[in-house]
Amino acid sequence: MLLRQLEYLVALARERHFARAAAACHVSQPSLSAAIRKLERELDVPLVRRGQRFAGLTPEGERVVLWAHRILADADALRQDLSRMREGLSGRLRMGAIPTALTAASLLTTPFCERYPHVRVLLTSLSSREIARRLADFEIDMAMTYLDDEEEDYGEVRTSPLYEERYLLLTPSDGELADRRVARWAEVAALPLCLLAPEMRNRRILDANFRQAGAVAVPAIETDTVSALFAHVATHRWSSVIAHAWLHMFGVPAGMRVVRLERPAREPRVGLVVAGTGPESVLARAVLDIARDLDLREVFDRLAREHLA
Repeated sequence: MLLRQLEYLVALARERHFARAAAACHVSQPSLSAAIRKLERELDVPLVRRGQRFAGLTPEGERVVLWAHRILADADALRQDLSRMREGLSGRLRMGAIPTALTAASLLTTPFCERYPHVRVLLTSLSSREIARRLADFEIDMAMTYLDDEEEDYGEVRTSPLYEERYLLLTPSDGELADRRVARWAEVAALPLCLLAPEMRNRRILDANFRQAGAVAVPAIETDTVSALFAHVATHRWSSVIAHAWLHMFGVPAGMRVVRLERPAREPRVGLVVAGTGPESVLARAVLDIARDLDLREVFDRLAREHLA
């Protein structure tokens, strides 16, 4: 059994189309088909349902794909380990991040690339549900996400906290709450708001905070990106509740002001997660080492204090 055969099968399971899988693997379709047939002979089970076109995997094929993800991840970890012994780290780090943590990712990836110039980083915006799936399937090496997510089961993972998400009101400088030292959630709910969309975990956390204050926020604008949110509030028509970490990338738009919000009962933790089974990724460990040397909690708290001042 060759690793290449397993790679072809994983690609076929992902693309669900022979031609697209072959293109993804940079081989001809006959070569990919022949390799998968050879794998079926070696394992003595049918892996693919075939008809006029790809019709899915057999139950045995689904099981082999699960093993293939693990085997390929182990092989990649082996190459990384040997590469580090030979010439320092190289390869590709596959990192996922929830959209609200992407603004902080550069504080980790930049010093990582400076320390390990031969490593390429693939940073992908993913939902917490997709992060859980890809970690389980060894499709990513690590992720930045909420660590206290009661809605998502990440399975067996190792975690490393980075910071607690603190919330601020971002409002026009001439707004009714702009001169407050501390704003209350119920007051903010009555403002013209732009917030992230309900399917995003950050928004559901904010909605829970509003409910605890006996209020319901009904935003005029909802979006699924932090950049679009800032673009709207920069028009001075809307206010928003932002995480203090977002100030690292976007700052406070001209004509706007940040106001401290009363602290909720619990502030969610954002951190790094890596799979807790199988050999540890050498690249993921290197990122964790860099994260340990940084104090992102203090970086973001200091940034918030500067803007509040």
